[in-house]
Amino acid sequence: MAKLGKRTKAAIANIDRNTQYTVEDAVALVKKNATAKFDETIEVAMNLGVDPRHADQMVRGVVPLPNGTGRTVRVAVFAKDAKAEEAKKAGADIVGAEDLMEQIQRGEINFDKVIATPDMMPLVGRLGKILGPRGMMPNPKVGTVTPNVAKAIEESKGGAVEFRVEKAGVIHAGVGKASFDEKAILENVRAFLNAVIKSKPSGAKGTFVKKIALSSTMGPGVIIDVASASSQ
Repeated sequence: MAKLGKRTKAAIANIDRNTQYTVEDAVALVKKNATAKFDETIEVAMNLGVDPRHADQMVRGVVPLPNGTGRTVRVAVFAKDAKAEEAKKAGADIVGAEDLMEQIQRGEINFDKVIATPDMMPLVGRLGKILGPRGMMPNPKVGTVTPNVAKAIEESKGGAVEFRVEKAGVIHAGVGKASFDEKAILENVRAFLNAVIKSKPSGAKGTFVKKIALSSTMGPGVIIDVASASSQ
């Protein structure tokens, strides 16, 4: 087992592993422990009481964070003609159709998010094996397949975060940067938690949210009291 550095030991010493913290206290602790030499990402992980192999237990959605994510999001848009021009004016980093498909097939993926107009989906569908595993496949449920490309681009670049439960019933996402003030981090964390809690699927039985942890990229996790997460 690798030895823990002084910074990591000091961060862990600040946290009582047997305590479940309120959202406010967890944010304060995580921000205090984010002492790396770069601007760490604040991350939320949630263990949910669902089995996503069943369609009626799938949890996914998108939530606009009130204070953005703190990162630059590069957006690629599949569109033609007037919609392609609309995408360019809205600030899309890459706009194309067959040419964009071929670029992706060559492994040139220099973007973070993909948006498509509905008429482009037969083309985009051929990229499922490439975009799917990266979590980039456009989907109407999260607003990335839409005729309103300008709005989708604005939301993507403005800090909208997609979430989707993984096989083990876990959802995780970056919800800001350690350089944000505590109030901004808290607002983002609450917006994300509320969005996931409201996305409880019809097939979820028993306890929906089992565990919530907040951490920074290099810092230890802090366990959040689920009851405090459910309240405003």
